[in-house]
Amino acid sequence: MLDTSRGQAPAPVDEEPRGCLFALSQPPLMIFLGVIGCLLLMGAVHDLFLL
Repeated sequence: MLDTSRGQAPAPVDEEPRGCLFALSQPPLMIFLGVIGCLLLMGAVHDLFLL
């Protein structure tokens, strides 16, 4: 059912929205991106120098 009672209004949020730089500062994401980057680099080196 729809609540139409007039209770207390929610407090306004003073924090700014978090963007891309906040996401990139998270250690699990940077570890994941580092592993993917290393795999791509190893594949590129393999293709360039060993094939």
